Amino acid sequence: MAKARAALLMCVLVATAATAGPAAPDIIQPDRIDWLQPLGHDRIEVQWLLGGQDQPGNYLLRVRLDHDARIAPHVHPDARHTTVLSGSLWVGFGEQFDPDAMLRLDTGDIYVAPAGVPHYLWARDEAVLYQESGHGPSGMRFLEKSGD
Repeated sequence: MAKARAALLMCVLVATAATAGPAAPDIIQPDRIDWLQPLGHDRIEVQWLLGGQDQPGNYLLRVRLDHDARIAPHVHPDARHTTVLSGSLWVGFGEQFDPDAMLRLDTGDIYVAPAGVPHYLWARDEAVLYQESGHGPSGMRFLEKSGD
């Protein structure tokens, strides 16, 4: 009798799942999301595509840097995965901005900034668009002034 009940329950669960259909995907349309300018950085724009800095869970952030814009050494409480979408982004690791210690990342390249590790960025050659993902809540603490 117990086996018959279990089999009946499985049939009901399978039938319910089959009739519910697949879940609809979440569509994110970046062209419908406003760009924001971080306070004090008139050559940088950000766009939160998914989640937010103060929210728990996954987030997706796009950043536009004007040609020659810099982001000073800073840290995040979470690891960030950064993909260069257009242009060449220069990245360095350490507490002081050192142009000679930076690596060039081209369109399609990805780097990981581990949680708590100081790093800095520069759109040295041209304007750059990149995308960051991580797991929040997140944040950003600067170690020195950017000069932008």
